[in-house]
Formats: sequence, C-alpha cells, structure tokens
Amino acid sequence: MDDNWSGFAAIATARHCKRAFLDRPVPREVLERVLTAAGHAPSTRNGQPWRVAVVTGACRDALGRRLRAEFDRGVPPHPDYPNQPSTVDEVTRRRAGAFGAGILAAMGIARDDPAGRRAHLRANLDFHGAPATLVFHLPADAAPGTFLEMGFFVQNTMLGLVACGLGSCPQYSVAGYPDVLRDALGLAGRLIVCGLATGYPDPAAGVNGFVPERAPLCDYVTWHDQPPA
Repeated sequence: MDDNWSGFAAIATARHCKRAFLDRPVPREVLERVLTAAGHAPSTRNGQPWRVAVVTGACRDALGRRLRAEFDRGVPPHPDYPNQPSTVDEVTRRRAGAFGAGILAAMGIARDDPAGRRAHLRANLDFHGAPATLVFHLPADAAPGTFLEMGFFVQNTMLGLVACGLGSCPQYSVAGYPDVLRDALGLAGRLIVCGLATGYPDPAAGVNGFVPERAPLCDYVTWHDQPPA
C-alpha cells in the first residue's frame, strides 16, 4: 500500500501546468496508452460521454493559425459555456490575482506591459508551442452531469501524461473559438469543453518552474463524525 500511495502521490503532486515544450513529437502509441487508461473514468450508467480529438503535425499548425487569426482580428471569445459564475468570493479572487502575477513574473512580463501580456494570451492559441493538443468535446445537448464525467476523464489523462514523462496545460482559452474547432476538426453538433496542450516540457523554461501555492487541507475539508445537535 505504501508503494502504491507513494507512486500516486508523486504523480498527482507533480502535475502542474506546463507552458513551454521541447520540439519533440509525442508518439501516438504513448497517447493511445494514456487515453485508454483514462477511459476507465467513472460515468453514469457507464455512458462514457467523453470524446477527444488528437491534433498533431500539419493539422495542429493550421488550427493554431486559424485561432490566432481570430484573435488578431479582435474577435471576442465566445465559448459554448461560461467559465465561472457571475460572482467570485474574495478568496478565489485573491488566489487568481496571485496566480496571474506569478505567471507573468515567471515569463519576465511586467504587469504594466500590455504588449507582453497580449503576446502571452496569443501564445495560448498556439497551444504554448506544444506538438500536440487534445480537444475534448461533448454532445451539444450534454446534461450538466456529463461535464463532471468529462472532468474525471481529463484529470485521468493529465495524470497519465505525467506518468509517461509528458506535461500538459488545460486550455479554456482555446474553447473560446468553438466554431473554428468544429469546422477544422469535423465536430459539427458538438460542444467544445477545452483543449489540452501536450508535449515534453522544456526544463529550461522558467515558466515551467512556476508552481502556484496550494491551499492547506483545512481550507477545503470539513469532517463530520457526529449528527447535528
């Protein structure tokens, strides 16, 4: 049990978003192995609603160009579903602010550098230079619960990539242009959930060394062992 726990904990705690990748293709057989294992995620009545388009090579390059062209034309993102509720609590706002400042510092971008910040946003739409991107999608009429099931599958995928020496970065930014993805990848009638930039992380890139602070257990866990009075 200790060996199993140590292995799991090492993989789970090593998974952090990577935003710089080596110019090294990801073998198809590695992705097949990871996605096969990820498919053991739980789902209601074993419905397995997740679908994923694996985009590499010339297709990946063309898709990135189309996404960046939309950005350059000033087309506002219009994802198929909202990113967050309309109200955000103060703790979440503070964590988001610290994260944003940390990412910019790791990339050497000053907070008062609008050109640098815009270039960073644009790089999202080139999948941070990753040689592969995974596009996760659901039926257009997906029930709310299927998003949870897709989340299980995506998390399994990210942990599997770590176990194979790969890194990833889930990208809601890519989902901001769902019509481009549907047209380029033949996904008519599908709801775009997110992208996942995937590749071998560049160990020399400072941004890959940025690890956001994690909340202590007491911040998000409560224990209940007695019925209420």
